Amino acid sequence: MKADTVENIKDVAESCIRSKGYNSFSFREIASAVGIKSASVHYHFPTKGDLGAAVVKRYTERFLSALGDPEDSAIKPEQLIQRYIETFRNSLIKDQKLCLCGMLGAETDSLPEEVVRETKRFFKDNIKWLTAVFARYNQQEEGSANNKAVYLLSSLEGAMMVAHTLGEIKTFDHAIKVIMQQFSE
Repeated sequence: MKADTVENIKDVAESCIRSKGYNSFSFREIASAVGIKSASVHYHFPTKGDLGAAVVKRYTERFLSALGDPEDSAIKPEQLIQRYIETFRNSLIKDQKLCLCGMLGAETDSLPEEVVRETKRFFKDNIKWLTAVFARYNQQEEGSANNKAVYLLSSLEGAMMVAHTLGEIKTFDHAIKVIMQQFSE
């Protein structure tokens, strides 16, 4: 029961952050949504920073786990890049929410240090994953692969934000089409 409560708390906090940002929720709101007392949220997560960091850590682990091993020779690099893009696209369609760390990245100046640290880890780990994939793609040099990784991640986060703001998935799809054309040139 305790593990379920902790996961439920994280689920509600993640949904709040992805919808409205880190500063949009309180422990009281989390407790109400989970059906527990506010003190119970504090028991599991003494501070909002502790909760935020735990949510980001879990999100990063799930995100990277869903992508798989970037060195898996059974999967072509092109397929891995497509899987990466689809992860962002599905977030927009299925969840109708932005990337958790994209939201937090925009708020880093007002976040607790532990949340900033985990948010940075998300971006660094994603760049590392993409760099490994791009290094396999046409045998790219590591510097070039890293530049492409940063470009793709930044482009996806931006395309996601614009499409979400406009309420049009086609905006995301058009942006991705242009981005992918640049990689094939």
